Amino acid sequence: MESMAALTGGFGYFLFWFIIVLTVLVFVHEFGHYIVARWNGVRVEVFSIGFGPEIFGWNDRTGTRWKLSAIPLGGYVKMFGDADPASMPSADVAEMTAEERAVAFHHKTLAQRAAVVSAGPIANFIFAILVLAGVFATIGQPFTPPEVGTIQPESAAEAGGVKPGDVITGIDGQSIERFEDVQRVVRLNPGRAMDLTVKRGGAETKLSVTPKLTTVTDRFGNKHEYGLLGIEGQGVQYLRYNPISAVGRAGGETLNIVVGTLQAVWQMIIGARSTDELGGPLRIAQMSGEVAQYGLAAVLPFMAVLSINLGLINLFPIPVLDGGHLLFYAAEAVRGRPLGLRAQEYGFRFGLALVLTLMVFATWNDLVHLRVVEFLKGLVT
Repeated sequence: MESMAALTGGFGYFLFWFIIVLTVLVFVHEFGHYIVARWNGVRVEVFSIGFGPEIFGWNDRTGTRWKLSAIPLGGYVKMFGDADPASMPSADVAEMTAEERAVAFHHKTLAQRAAVVSAGPIANFIFAILVLAGVFATIGQPFTPPEVGTIQPESAAEAGGVKPGDVITGIDGQSIERFEDVQRVVRLNPGRAMDLTVKRGGAETKLSVTPKLTTVTDRFGNKHEYGLLGIEGQGVQYLRYNPISAVGRAGGETLNIVVGTLQAVWQMIIGARSTDELGGPLRIAQMSGEVAQYGLAAVLPFMAVLSINLGLINLFPIPVLDGGHLLFYAAEAVRGRPLGLRAQEYGFRFGLALVLTLMVFATWNDLVHLRVVEFLKGLVT
């Protein structure tokens, strides 16, 4: 019952850091929507961190109500002409006066509306790049030369002919600069034969390796299924970059995380990867508290990764999410006119049901992972 004890024993600590991390990321996301809406002349009525009853808030000079709400699991920006936080058009949107149309979101051009909707996820990506760039310029980026140190007996690397001292330069045509690149590519491809290019004794050698499917438990107690070669590098270094190079490196890492996340999601969809890895708010809370124990140097990269995932998830073409709005706008661009209100309403209902289903599923995974279900069974049996 270690996971359950960790959750209950440090609940306040975990909750504190979860709220801090989530509040920052939600603020960044919603501020992206807000600032681009204001640039395009849209009147913003509400900027809320959280949902439900208001805890406290204030009105600014433009009439926007800035508030903190009771349920800290997201947030929203409600613009003039919206019927609800999901940005469904209000019933009277077609009957607005010329003055009202000028500041109403739904009467802006298609390009302006798409820019406002896209701004939230884009803000998350920009935030992640800036945070990672700051870490790379001050603390440095972890770097392990792609030279093979030790090889585990009966491993995929041994079976493929990899030898200590080999320097890995490419995998399936992808250039390799550091050991972390090897891990990133191999972990997503368990059981698939891969072409490995190594430098050995000054000459280039081609090998074929098939990463073994391995279940790994991380320091947070989460179990993950990875492809592993069974090799270790020669030690970790931290490379610090100048500000410009740091931004470039951070952009590259952000792209790697996006690609890796999409590959993992696709593998879950086709059944090649276990959905047990899908975590919800409880696991994020646990990880927030655990990461915070390692200090700001660990919290900042953790926030950057979550920010990337928040931006990416919101771009999925699911009604209710930003990607769903962009999907409707794409249909509008093709049709030459917006979808009907009923079609949009049904789309949002479907999207909401899907999002809620995924949230329940992820939360159930959290409860199983944290052994809450096992704990509750023990109380009644």
